[in-house]
Amino acid sequence: MAYKKRILDDLLELNMEAFGATWIRGPKGCGKTTTAKQKAASVVEFQDEEVRDNLLAIGSTSPKQLLKGKKPILFDEWQDAPKLWGTIRKDVDVSGKKGQYILTGSSAKEVDTPHTGTLRISQLLMYPMSLFESGESNGEVSLMELFDHPDHFDGCHSDLTVEGIMFAVCRGGWPGALQNRTIRSQLAVAKDLYRQTYSVDVSKIDGVRRNPEIAQTLLQSYSRNLCALADKKTIFSDVKAAHDVSDVTLRDYVRALEQLYMIDDIDAWNPSIRSKTAMRSSRKRNLIDPSVAAAALGLSPDYFTRDFKTLGFLFESLCIRDLRIYSSAMDGRISYYRDRYGLEADAVLHLNDGRYALIEFKLGENEVDKGANHLCEVERLVKEQNEKEQQVPLRLPDLKIIITGSAYGYRRPDGVLVIPLGCLKN
Repeated sequence: MAYKKRILDDLLELNMEAFGATWIRGPKGCGKTTTAKQKAASVVEFQDEEVRDNLLAIGSTSPKQLLKGKKPILFDEWQDAPKLWGTIRKDVDVSGKKGQYILTGSSAKEVDTPHTGTLRISQLLMYPMSLFESGESNGEVSLMELFDHPDHFDGCHSDLTVEGIMFAVCRGGWPGALQNRTIRSQLAVAKDLYRQTYSVDVSKIDGVRRNPEIAQTLLQSYSRNLCALADKKTIFSDVKAAHDVSDVTLRDYVRALEQLYMIDDIDAWNPSIRSKTAMRSSRKRNLIDPSVAAAALGLSPDYFTRDFKTLGFLFESLCIRDLRIYSSAMDGRISYYRDRYGLEADAVLHLNDGRYALIEFKLGENEVDKGANHLCEVERLVKEQNEKEQQVPLRLPDLKIIITGSAYGYRRPDGVLVIPLGCLKN
């Protein structure tokens, strides 16, 4: 099957220009090795059973020998030979050459390296595929173009239906799923990844034996609280209702799931437009891909035809996933805004030059007015604050966007841009 271009491709190329080695991290099954192979001139695969024992012996006794080969060299499953890290770090330090090595490996195994690799081994975080990468978004609307030329937007059209969104939510952005021919085999990938996470990987990550049932219940609780401001106490109480377990133990489980890149919470944005007591500063609960939540809750695409409320939460998670991916190419980051008065912006996309967009997610058109009112009210509060604090004014939002699951995009009279998720790209 032909390689589907990933947004990370350009980021990897930049890293190889700037650093001697790059470590691609991310959840299992997101395509790290396949993407790295597009840039590698030679590959050392520690999971190849025909040569594994020999490679591990060399990696343990004389790891420098593994650096001989046509550059750049990809070391897949490099954690199996942990001495490679220090060896590569030293080689990069001595040679000063860029783009020599790429490291990939299972997110289910953490290695305690003696050196950080700072300025020598760079790290890239890889997500599952966005809808643009999987071909389900037509890419008519570039977020970067919107920031640079906001007045150029004159509407767009998406062919991604609500039924298509239901399927994308349950299938997820896993490359292995897209390669499967049948619908049921595509949906099976996320389910298997979810089972492997709580039954195997949560213990394999650091060699600490953990109860699969507790890990499963924890993931289910996260899934029920997806894109909500549920605090840890709420999540833990949910798990404790089914298991006799302490907070200390549950924090350890959360840490393991974060190391597996399954938990992907969203930070709060706290501009000085409300008093600190009014701001919600806790993290919004989220998973790396909505398909994990769908699998944890036992949901199929057909289920959503009778439960649009749950679909709305998973649609928000789908949007966050794609915005995370798109913003990575823009050197940006994602947060959210919410205060105790009920005013919110589901996401805030920040660029490193200070520009930012306020964003709401609305699956259907019936909630667009409400979302637009929220965004305009946040903008009004910023203006009001600037009138009070003229010495250090807060930048006004550069964009106000509502991302929808509908077919048509347009500009509202209040300046809010309504854009279907099926039209977006970085």
